[in-house]
Amino acid sequence: MSIATEASLETQAIPRPRKRWFHHLYLQVLIAVILGILLGHFYPAVGEAMKPLGDNFLKLIKLMIAPLIFCTVVHGIASMNDIKSVGRVGMKSLIYFEAMTTLALAIGLIAVNIMKPGGGMHIDPRTLDVSSIAAYTKAAHDQSVVGFLSHIIPTTVFGAFAEGDILQVLFISIIFAFALQMLGERGKPLLSVIDAGANTFFNMVRIVMYVSPIGAFGAIAFTIGKYGVVSLSSYGQLLLTYYLTGLVFVFVIFGAVCRLAGFSLIAFLRYIREELLLVLGTSSSESALPRLMAKLEKLGCEKSVVGLVVPAGYSFNLDGSCINMTVLAIFIAQATDSTLSIGHQLTLLLVLLLTSKGAASVSGGAFIVLAATLSSVPSGRVQLDPHANSCCSGSLKE
Repeated sequence: MSIATEASLETQAIPRPRKRWFHHLYLQVLIAVILGILLGHFYPAVGEAMKPLGDNFLKLIKLMIAPLIFCTVVHGIASMNDIKSVGRVGMKSLIYFEAMTTLALAIGLIAVNIMKPGGGMHIDPRTLDVSSIAAYTKAAHDQSVVGFLSHIIPTTVFGAFAEGDILQVLFISIIFAFALQMLGERGKPLLSVIDAGANTFFNMVRIVMYVSPIGAFGAIAFTIGKYGVVSLSSYGQLLLTYYLTGLVFVFVIFGAVCRLAGFSLIAFLRYIREELLLVLGTSSSESALPRLMAKLEKLGCEKSVVGLVVPAGYSFNLDGSCINMTVLAIFIAQATDSTLSIGHQLTLLLVLLLTSKGAASVSGGAFIVLAATLSSVPSGRVQLDPHANSCCSGSLKE
């Protein structure tokens, strides 16, 4: 049954008064985004001052993500009779994640080589000021596969919740769920409490979403006010390359996956349109996580599958970030007139297959992973090091 059909049946089963057009959340967010763009463009200083609105909205969302993931994962796994099915779901998810991120990296690599957005810029690396990225490159020095795997295990149980690290919370939740499931009947009262907790946090999300248009307005007004629309014109081809590649990935690759799974991509995108606009307005995918989980459960997906796959996908299936990282890496080489052979590009892709999995676990993750990956390419590396005499140590030429 398609998503559109299920949504239709659900509407027929539960008669509801017809909403006026301005009561729809996605329209409210869209109007807020448009107003934020206009404010940031015509009154940049005022737009920049709207930053706290977006920041505080994201704080409201993030404070609920960790306990929501914990309650959903624990209840979903601990209430399953066949515990082996959890392992099967997890294994299938990891295989799917790896396949999709590989395709995303490959498509980004092909697109940037075809469109060549950095060609003709002829930038001398020695003229670049990299002091503004010092915070990112400092974190990049610590980014490694071993470091990422070690980071999954939190120092303390409460530390994972305090920092809001999705992977650490997911790690604790899975272990706790298996331990609770082993208690059998003795664990049922605690399981009921956890289920009630999940429903309570979902209700909290519903309350917070009433102010989402204000958060989207503040976030987009700040972005446009600080960086401007005109400032992006010189990098228009880079943006065009990225967005065209993203559209191809969504409608061709993901569309094919949807057809194989037996539902319509267009119907699904229509179903989550509010979450898509929220991500657009706040520039943060985390803002849509709680509502996305709730909507998937509403469609009939098992709570255990939703609780395990969606949070894990936020760390292991960052397709947009993967496209962004390959496009930017080759763009830098093209802009600085550096030459990357096919072998070097394939090496870059292989390294990104591993390092991209840690992009969600740190602030500014995609940029940090990109910096760490470029420093790992075994050919006269690009090093975004603010303490060096130039942005690049040597060039990418052999």
